Amino acid sequence: MDQNIITKNLPFFTSWSGGKDSTLAHYRALKNGGEAKALFTMFTEEDTHSRSHGLPKEVLIAQARSLNIPFVCKGATWQSYEEVFVKVLHNFKESGIQMGVFGDIDLDEHRQWQEKVCKTANVRPYLPLWKEERRKLLLEFINLGFKTMIIAAKDKVMPKSFLGKTMDLCLVEEIEKLGVDACGEEGEFHTVVYDGPIFSYPLYLKLGEKVLKNGYWFQEVMLK
Repeated sequence: MDQNIITKNLPFFTSWSGGKDSTLAHYRALKNGGEAKALFTMFTEEDTHSRSHGLPKEVLIAQARSLNIPFVCKGATWQSYEEVFVKVLHNFKESGIQMGVFGDIDLDEHRQWQEKVCKTANVRPYLPLWKEERRKLLLEFINLGFKTMIIAAKDKVMPKSFLGKTMDLCLVEEIEKLGVDACGEEGEFHTVVYDGPIFSYPLYLKLGEKVLKNGYWFQEVMLK
């Protein structure tokens, strides 16, 4: 079945980073008739911050509450990541969830991994952003009224001065002047979404320190 087509009222979970791409994918799955049952985020083994974007659990829980969707998280090392992920997918399948929504755009190795783990649990992968033009997706996201802040920047690729800034058309141009893809699909930066058309209310975030870890500058964020 085409991964860009959704069956109306099909129960789904979203593989949730808290950032712009997973949010837009989730938004499209809803608009295309799917029924959201869970946001699923993998955490570090300490179970305090998300593994992909380094977000604290309280922020991700607050996103899920504003979206009125249950939040599921599991901690894992990189070595146990796939095993833990697949176990959760089996649990989802047993609860009636039939599809997983992913926000990847065009990285084939990511899609191949998603197809593999979903097949193991007999869950259908759905990639609503797949192979669309990156900049077009970013502009769609901004024009829909979503608000997202840069909270991680790859060292020596983007200056840490971009941390804490909200994505708008001016910031997109600033990023592109650096020679960086403004969608950040190659991992140049990560974001956290704090408002938008599917949020019941905005999240109010306060900024902490900027920390260099594993080749990235991270902006500490907390709920006000």
